[in-house]
Amino acid sequence: QLQLVESGGGFVQPGGSLRLSCAASGRALDSHAVGWFRQAPGKEHEGVTCLTTSSGDTNYADSVKGRFTISSDSAKNTVYLQMHRLKPEDTAVYYCAAVRLFGPCFFSGGHYPYWGQGTQVTVSS
Repeated sequence: QLQLVESGGGFVQPGGSLRLSCAASGRALDSHAVGWFRQAPGKEHEGVTCLTTSSGDTNYADSVKGRFTISSDSAKNTVYLQMHRLKPEDTAVYYCAAVRLFGPCFFSGGHYPYWGQGTQVTVSS
């Protein structure tokens, strides 16, 4: 069974950067789509970005476009989320998730069967 573990969260000042990692085990991430989702205090669960590993195609929520970048390293079986120019509203628990998929990825988490435990990102002065 595919298992996912997020890491790299922490406390950062507005305008700063963080790099989150999603390490997979039990199965290769090729032939999967991987998404990053977040849950902020008092807000709904939302999709942030996703990547289809077979094609390299990506998609981003408008709120993070131009600031966040999703990427993968097949040798390490790991997906990354590079976050720049962080804002207080980016504060949330960030989760990665995966689904078997060759087509365009999607943000809805309802059909992602594999999830990590989450990592906290706090952006504050």
